[in-house]
Amino acid sequence: MARLFIAIELPDDIKATLSSLGAEVPGPRWVPPDQIHLTLRFLGDVLPQTGAVLKQKLSAVSFTSFPLTLRGVGHFPPHGHPRVLWVGLDESRPLLTLQQQIESAVTGAGIPPEQRGFSPHITLARIKENASAEVARFEATHRTLSFPPFNVEEFILFSSVLTPKGAIHRKEDIYRCS
Repeated sequence: MARLFIAIELPDDIKATLSSLGAEVPGPRWVPPDQIHLTLRFLGDVLPQTGAVLKQKLSAVSFTSFPLTLRGVGHFPPHGHPRVLWVGLDESRPLLTLQQQIESAVTGAGIPPEQRGFSPHITLARIKENASAEVARFEATHRTLSFPPFNVEEFILFSSVLTPKGAIHRKEDIYRCS
């Protein structure tokens, strides 16, 4: 069984800038720069035969290149003790359409549908202990954070292996725009 997810990679310069923000809030476990991405669908553990069908279904997803703009910061859950620190995105109809096509491919491969709504974001850090004050300062400082748009030209099926030092991600397949 493989632990899989589908994501969009960010340009290296954006990943480097986002990673550098980690020095501002000590304590949380910051996502390494090579693992910063926009998750379109987390799948969890998938049997090999289901994975083969999934790859076939994903190859039928058709989309054209579209721009994405990262903007603003926040945390999950929105109320109470922050657990995840994230960067948001400007609203993007093409992104939502792509995610819906991917969801259809996933369910077409026999994987149960996602019960939660799609909330596009880039995870920056995972927070274990109460760091509400530090997170509030970080959010106030970076409320207007934004990046120039970048073009999405592919999405990637990743596998993820959990280790004591964190997850190791590997590209299983790349699906390019038409």
